[in-house]
Formats: sequence, structure tokens, C-alpha cells
Amino acid sequence: MDIVARARDAGIHTEYYDANGNQRRADDSVLRVVLAAVSQQIQLERHAPIAHEGKVAFQGDFNRAWLLTCQLYSLRSDRNWGIGDFSGLIDLILLSRTWGCAGVGLNPLHALFDDRPADCSPYAPNSRLFLNTLYIDWTNVPELPRGWIDARAGELARAQQSELVDYDTVALLKRAAAREAFQVFKEHAGADRRENFETFLRRRGHSLRYFACFEVMRKKLSSAWWDWPEQWRRPSDSMIDALRSGEYADEMSFVEFTQWIADQQLAACAETAKRVGMKIGLYLDVAVGVQAGGFDAWYEQTAISRSLSVGAPPDALNTAGQDWGLSGFSGPGLRARSFEPLRDILESAMRYSGAIRLDHVMGLRRIFLIPQGVSARDGVYIDMPFDEMAGVIADESQRFRCIVIGEDLGTVPEGLRDQLKSRGILSYTVMMFERNGEGFIDPAHFRSNSLVTFNTHDLATFKGWHTGWDIATKQKLGIDPGESVRDRRAAREALCRRLGRDGQTDVDFLSVVIELARSPSRLLAVGIEDLLGLEEQPNIPGTVDEHPNWRRKLPVGVESFAERIDIEGLASAMASRS
Repeated sequence: MDIVARARDAGIHTEYYDANGNQRRADDSVLRVVLAAVSQQIQLERHAPIAHEGKVAFQGDFNRAWLLTCQLYSLRSDRNWGIGDFSGLIDLILLSRTWGCAGVGLNPLHALFDDRPADCSPYAPNSRLFLNTLYIDWTNVPELPRGWIDARAGELARAQQSELVDYDTVALLKRAAAREAFQVFKEHAGADRRENFETFLRRRGHSLRYFACFEVMRKKLSSAWWDWPEQWRRPSDSMIDALRSGEYADEMSFVEFTQWIADQQLAACAETAKRVGMKIGLYLDVAVGVQAGGFDAWYEQTAISRSLSVGAPPDALNTAGQDWGLSGFSGPGLRARSFEPLRDILESAMRYSGAIRLDHVMGLRRIFLIPQGVSARDGVYIDMPFDEMAGVIADESQRFRCIVIGEDLGTVPEGLRDQLKSRGILSYTVMMFERNGEGFIDPAHFRSNSLVTFNTHDLATFKGWHTGWDIATKQKLGIDPGESVRDRRAAREALCRRLGRDGQTDVDFLSVVIELARSPSRLLAVGIEDLLGLEEQPNIPGTVDEHPNWRRKLPVGVESFAERIDIEGLASAMASRS
């Protein structure tokens, strides 16, 4: 059997059509690499059948609502340490609820690499099972002495005043605070605090113990886990026992302690949203994959394939294609593990939230894989077990009463949106893309089973779109912006026509919100960057150090939002959704 036939038998697509209608055929050398990786996992495929027929995700107990979205790190306050934190999130929840908001949407809160703070993309995590401890507000932890904080007032003030998030400085300060608080906890914690901690350890169980073990080993050995000594390359109870009984026991407890504090504070955010009557509460984002050198890829070596990177083929937004440098789930590997790893990452987000967003939901049906050293243009698709994965998602959604939104932007397989609808998973409608030959599509025709928004964190803010900031910035960086200045002017004119302002090229964002609010879409998301009139977007895909991705702070603190936002106009626009 030739390589093409073998690849097809394994569910690998040997050709596909990209978003521009161009047929792309896979090179035989790429097929060989992908087939070799997949074949190892197909041999493992043994599982009890997963019942999936007729299962539908939780739909919520509301008609239409709206959400405020923000990047948590970007929140300013006169209390935080130079990065948005969970206390700032509570402030935002309380404020936005007075606007009639049903929930607050956030960037992924997954654990990153705490010893590499500048590696700050929330979409390239160490683990999707645990939390980013930089969001802890240590001033709200009883074990941290007030005197410790006062002694560092100057350092904290400088971190607060920086234009961008200074991750190195923030990490140093918070790491030192965590060490101090942990020492006080060990020596002076009362019975209630100790019991609370022990309850957390029991609840998070096996995975938390292994996470603490991995973090200790990763720093001790200073190399990729697949280069560790043989006995450490795979998780084992004997490994944990050896570390717990030796010199690293305290360090493992420290990792567990910081995760406990993060869990407590995020749970308090969720409880606050519930207490003030938010219909949804927290809307959390789940990244499509993890870094190969991180905990999840080590812990789930059957379900996650580290040798192939997840990405996307060329499309109008990213004409060169995308290699995200992430490891994703393997269909055969998930089957071999009875889909437990999928349940685990869903539970890790849903325990705090009333809605989650699955990044790149097309990965439930097929995933685009790129071998090392190969251009994103030359990757290949491989089929995924949609029905079983959707059934698991529906189970967890119902268990946690959590709505599921699937980010279905880019190259979408034919029929996928109908499949998502049949499973109760909402689609993702971005007004910026909803155009035809006559201009912008009337929002009255948008899908009801969707979340609608003007843009995303990877796209221009409304002001940036209006001024062409994104086009000019991408051109300066040598990136194809996907449209010209003339194209953008025509788009602005088309938007004005949609809003009943023929012959104009200027329009305010609130007018767009009013237009979106009348759509039948069940959810409408509005970004705080747009309400504040910011020009710069949080992230420019295809850049790393060329642009301050994931570092921009909002210009004012939560307490000053009312001075910059037309609250009365916003409330009026959202009256039918509040």
C-alpha cells in the first residue's frame, strides 16, 4: 500500500481546499512524518465505547444577554502590583453588573511557566489543568504580613506605573510574596486554614501532585522532559514518593499552596458574580493546545502528541498560514484514555464559569498538524472523533450548567456549524467578517445559536479598524495585512451604509453596539478596549517580540471607567439584553 493510501486509512487528509478555494496536496515526506506519529497512537486505541447520541450542551436559562470581555492582565488599579489580578476582576464584576452585564469574559487563565514570565501568551500554556498564579492578589492573602508589603512600596509603585506589564518585575515581586506567605502558613496557620488546604489537595488529587512534581523536576533538571533521565520521563507514583520523602517535599508543597490560593480567589470571583445575579458569570477561554515542554504534554503522553504542532492553513487573515507551536489532543490517544483528558480540561474551566469558549473548535472535527521544520502552508489535516468529543463536552456542560461557545473562525469544514448547533454548542460570529458583495450583512440575519461580537483579541480594535492602525502596523512589521487602505475605506463606507449613514466614513462604536444588540444571537460580547476607545489591539498574530503582545495595560483603572464610557448610552443599547 502506498503512502497516500496508508495516510487516508489513518484519517489523514492528503489534500484539502484552503479558505481561498485553493487545492493543496500534501507532500509525501510530510505524510510519512505524520503517519509515523499517528500510527504509534492508533496501536494504543482500546476503549469502552462513549455514549454520545442525542447529548446536547447546557443552554442557559436566559433569552438574549451580553458580556463584557477584557484581558485580565490589562486591568489597572491603585492596589495591584503592575498586573490585573483576581481582586480587580471582582471590582469589574461588581461594576459591569450595574450596567446590566450578564458576565465577564477573560483571556485563558491557564498556568504558564512561572520561571519564564516574559513567555506570557495565555494561549501557549504549560498546563490547561491549573491556574496562572500571577493573577493572585497577595495583599488579600492572610499569611502575607502587611509590613512585608509596606517595605516594598516603592517597587510596587514602579510596577503599577509602567506603561506595559513588566512581567519580570511582577513575577519577582509575587514570587517573593508567595514564599513569605507560604513560610507564615507553615509556621502559624490555624486549624481552619490547614483543613481548607487539605480539602483542596484531596479534591484536586492525582493531577495536582504530579503538577507539583513536574514543576520541581523541570527546574531541577533545566531541560525538556523528554531529555530527562529515563526514570523521570513518564509520571509514576514512585517518582512522587521519592520527591515527597526527600529534599524537594517543601518545594512541592509550595507549588500546591500557590495553586490553592489561586483557586480560592478565582472561586471568589465566580461566587461574587453569582451573588450579584449575573446570568452567566465568568466566561473563560480554553486554549487549543499546550506547549510540548509543559506539564500537560508530559502528564498525558498518550492523549497529547508532542511531535506535531497544531496550526491553521492560509486564510484571508493569515495568508502564510499559522504554526502555533502547540501540542494538541490525538484522536486515537483520547480514545485510548476513554476521553478522560478532555473531561479534565473542561472541568478545570467549568468549575469556575457559566460559559467557556473553545479556541479553534474546528479541532473537534479535524485538526491541522505541522511537523517540525515544515512550513504552515504544508501541514495536513487529520480527522478527530467529533461525535465522542461533542458527547463528552455535552456531559460536562450539563454537569456544571456551563454554556459552550466554539470559536469557528478561519477554514471551517462544511457542515460543522450544523453539527455544533445539533450539539448545543454556540458558534462565534464576528461582525467584521460578516460581509457579502453588497456590504455588511444585516445582524437580523445572524445565527441565533451564536455569540456575536465586532472583533476578537487577534483583530483590530474598533478604533484601530476605523483608523487603519492595524494595517499600518502590520505593514511596518512586514506582515501581509490581508487588505489595503482602499479596501478599509470601502469597508468603513459599507459599515456606515449598514448603520443608515450613507456617504459618511465616520461612525462611533456605540452605534455598532446598537446594531449588534438587535441581532437574534443569544450572546453579544463587547470588549472593554472598544468601550474605552483604544486603538492598539492586544495581540498581532505572527509576532512574538516585534509587538508588545499580551502586555498592554488599559489607560485607566476600573474605578475610572465611568469617566471614559457612555454608560447611559450603553445601557440603552443593551436594554433588550439586560
